[in-house]
Amino acid sequence: MSIEWESSPIIRDENIRVWDMANNVYTHGHHESVLRSHRWRTAANSAAYLLPVLRPGMTLLDVGAGPGTITADLALAVAPGAVTALEATAEALEVTKAGVRGVSYVVGDVHALDFPDDSFDVVHAHQVLQHVADPVQALREMRRVCKPGGYVAARDSDYAAFTWFPQLPELDEWMALYQRMARANSGEPDAGRRLLSWARAAGFTDVTATASTWCFADDEDRSWWGGMWADRVRASAMATQALASGSTPSDLQRLSDGWRTWAASPDGWLSILHGEILARP
Repeated sequence: MSIEWESSPIIRDENIRVWDMANNVYTHGHHESVLRSHRWRTAANSAAYLLPVLRPGMTLLDVGAGPGTITADLALAVAPGAVTALEATAEALEVTKAGVRGVSYVVGDVHALDFPDDSFDVVHAHQVLQHVADPVQALREMRRVCKPGGYVAARDSDYAAFTWFPQLPELDEWMALYQRMARANSGEPDAGRRLLSWARAAGFTDVTATASTWCFADDEDRSWWGGMWADRVRASAMATQALASGSTPSDLQRLSDGWRTWAASPDGWLSILHGEILARP
């Protein structure tokens, strides 16, 4: 299998609805600043817990494939197995198509997957369950389309467990704003700690729960992560939603400046906790 990765185009509509059947909205949207962070993700830094069980010839469904960087890595790991990338809207799927080739592309709702039972050896979702209206139902569907003996894998961040230094009030305000916006969109920003519970509620009895982190602490990483969030808080779908709910442009500019202050600090450090589950039907 030949997998090629390319830069993704900017999607103009930053308020793309995802999982429309559940009537919830993707908090981040698809602004360039969001895609900038999503394109950084690889299987090595975002799905290391899954890689040891992958074998050539496996069939794999990647739910919420985004720009396809993780999808491409997973496809290489299971080649010549067939890989399907799923996104909630045609607009979002165009981002995936631009980012990765050599896989199949499907628009669908994770709450009601349009695949027969026992279709895939692996069903994977990265940073998806925190955004859906009913993560237990989503996991039930992922379990249904996974073959007996296969693997359902999910990894989600846990926003309340983010920690950083220096302690800047602007970053505390950013956290409170993000939590409020995500929950207004029927999401659960502290999903990482809930994955094991959700998996058991979905009917899994064989679940391995782990955790891993991203850490941004050197000058280059701080500049990239802090600059990315400085842009996102002013220009992404989250910003549009914040303004509609009562925040002012000066409020968002203050949060943006806070991120740049953090990025410029030589002692700046930030760690992001992720929960992970590897479950077997």
